[in-house]
Amino acid sequence: MSLSDRDHTLVMGVLNVTPDSFSDGGRFMGTSVAIARGLELSAQGADLVDVGGESTRPGAEPVSAEVEIDRVVPVVEALAAAGAVVSIDTSKAEVAAAAIDAGARVVNDITALSDAAMVGLVAEREVGVVLMHMQGEPRTMQESPQYDDVVESVAGALDVAATAAIDAGVRPESICVDPGIGFGKNLSHNLDLLGLGVSRLAASRFPVLVGASRKSFIAGILGPIEPDERDTASAAAHVLAIAAGASIIRSHNVVMALRTARVADAIVRGL
Repeated sequence: MSLSDRDHTLVMGVLNVTPDSFSDGGRFMGTSVAIARGLELSAQGADLVDVGGESTRPGAEPVSAEVEIDRVVPVVEALAAAGAVVSIDTSKAEVAAAAIDAGARVVNDITALSDAAMVGLVAEREVGVVLMHMQGEPRTMQESPQYDDVVESVAGALDVAATAAIDAGVRPESICVDPGIGFGKNLSHNLDLLGLGVSRLAASRFPVLVGASRKSFIAGILGPIEPDERDTASAAAHVLAIAAGASIIRSHNVVMALRTARVADAIVRGL
């Protein structure tokens, strides 16, 4: 699936089929309720529904591939059968393969295809792929993130990952890059990436995905505020990311994200 050459900003709706995700963990844990939520996101206009079965919040504990598959495959299958474009949020090749068999068309990998088996799978199945930057791993990534130059470090790492993927047979037009807001970054790093970082990445050869939705950096700016109260602030970050060149925004609130994206597109793209 190509993630390039779109005439509007795509909106990826978040569907966490987990008990412990930072924003809505547990709300959509059961298969039937997760399917209903995914169908709702699609009906609201999400271009992609991103289904994840393992929390990647700071401090999260990993789960087995078997558990992840049990959580996501019935949901992916039902959503794909209903016509939704589904992405699978996983770093495990086994989970990605099962989800692709169930109808997923994009792999959203927070480890940027660090697993050789995942690279081969994405190349063979010709699905879209999101390469995200993360320093460290979820359990420890926020303990003390450090960079000499966060923008150049992230851009360089993503370029290396994308080049390796292409060398392994992944089609360039299938690749999207994500700076990984909140994944091994402090407040200053996140702000630099949402400004100069998106512009730097957008000037390269791949479309850029930005997922600022409800992230903790918002509370770092505004003070204590619950995740589900951060949607307006998330929209502000996303509209500036679109102005800087982002092609996809990932959001928990699809209706707000779509309105944000359409207004931003009208101004930035002249639509």
